[in-house]
Amino acid sequence: MTRKAGRLKSHIAAAFLALSACVTGFAENASATTLVAVPHSGLRILDPIITTAHIVRNHGYMVWDTLLSYDADFKPQPQMADFTVSDDKLTYTFKLRDGLKWHDGAPVTAEDCIASLQRWGKRDTSGQVLFDKTESLTAADDKTIVLKLKEPFTYVLDVLAKPSSVVPFMMPKRIAETPADTAITEIIGSGPFKFVKEEYQPGVKSVYEKFADYVPRSEAPSGLAGGKVVKVDRVEWISMPDAQTAVNAIQSGEIDYLETPSVDLLPLVEGNDELTVEVMNLGSQTMGRMNFLYPPFDNKKIRQAAMKAMNQKDVLDALIGNPDYYTICGSMFGCGTPLESELGADTLTKSGDIEGAKALLKEAGYDGTPVVLMQPTDVVTIKAQPVVAAAALRAAGFNVDMQAMDWQTLVTRRASQKPPAEGGWNLFFTNWIVPEIMTPLNNPMLNGRGTKGFFGWPTDAKMEELRAKYIAAKTLDEQKAAAAELQAHAMDEVSYIPLGQYKIPSVWRNELTGLLKAPVPVFWNVEKKD
Repeated sequence: MTRKAGRLKSHIAAAFLALSACVTGFAENASATTLVAVPHSGLRILDPIITTAHIVRNHGYMVWDTLLSYDADFKPQPQMADFTVSDDKLTYTFKLRDGLKWHDGAPVTAEDCIASLQRWGKRDTSGQVLFDKTESLTAADDKTIVLKLKEPFTYVLDVLAKPSSVVPFMMPKRIAETPADTAITEIIGSGPFKFVKEEYQPGVKSVYEKFADYVPRSEAPSGLAGGKVVKVDRVEWISMPDAQTAVNAIQSGEIDYLETPSVDLLPLVEGNDELTVEVMNLGSQTMGRMNFLYPPFDNKKIRQAAMKAMNQKDVLDALIGNPDYYTICGSMFGCGTPLESELGADTLTKSGDIEGAKALLKEAGYDGTPVVLMQPTDVVTIKAQPVVAAAALRAAGFNVDMQAMDWQTLVTRRASQKPPAEGGWNLFFTNWIVPEIMTPLNNPMLNGRGTKGFFGWPTDAKMEELRAKYIAAKTLDEQKAAAAELQAHAMDEVSYIPLGQYKIPSVWRNELTGLLKAPVPVFWNVEKKD
């Protein structure tokens, strides 16, 4: 066993015994180049189509590949397939490139990809719109996919290249035929890494090995596009819920990469010349989401009261602390984006309105129904929001039942449509990277399709009309006007509560080179020196 591997084992065992098993078998891999990373959360769900959890999306990019990907300028580029578009903009033809194989050795076929797109299209907000406009999706031969539209849809390539939540990952047909609301059980992709099922410990350890038969594109990597050249033999994700433990581990060289250090601990790593500290993406928006199916938030005035009680500064001060890393932002589409609008966000971007919230609660006849607020305790970017919100809601007169759990339990529970008293919920908080929410088409929280939409399940016909208006817009000015109208409506309905933007840098040992700036942390192109 290498010296670093030995220190890794002893450190984790000393820090918390639950992780002691994570290094079992590491010695037999000592000759391989192994990159040890601490992601923002433990991995417990393995299907990237049934959840929008970022840790599952990140796992998805390790194992699966996509037909198209965004480059560093957020332009769609070929990935698994090259494409052509007919002059009338109604037919899109995708040709799979040579050498694509599944991890079990079978060739990737057009039928595989069609089944994958169909399953994804049932779950994803923008995918639902794409299939609304699709006349047919067929295989012309084993390597050719033909998408025919009922009418021109400007965003076809952008939707298929979307970087996050929910990503259209390609899977073997037999796996993709799993119902869209049922988790897959076979983790077989065609991506640059293979998932090592035998070493998987849910929430503790995930292992990926280089896929020797992966054939990368010839282009230089850019964002999530270009050649995915794997330069390490093995990547291990190790969970370290304690922020100080993780910082100690990156400083001592026991781990190589830390995705999201606690901001208050950044001074400890910023002064270490053995480490690189850098923001790798556009940042994230944090927000609260209510359950529209049950009291009390099936009542619009009570939702409005909850929003009035909250304000962004209190949340961001608790979550981030350092204003250099956060931005007060009332836009549902993110600040610094083309569709930025502050309509309806007055109290959020100021100091809230507790007295106004109390008045609305009284007007709505709130009867003290408990608000089941789920509080994750193990992810530094999501721990503070529920605590601050609970205090604000209680000050306004809400009866708050805050229930502690780990993030992966929350991710599972939020999918439940049971009443809150029977294992359901009323309110949770989450984060989206800015590219996930920057348009009405791709923002999952602005979906009015009821139980076919994102967790919380608002049924909102007006929302769908306004999304259609945005999609039909021909110019940027028309898009901005449609987006502003949609934001005003969504704020009035309290589709969700935007609570500001933040950026957290990642930290890695200087032995690592080649990390790519992208919306998602990726481990291809990364080289580790001895």
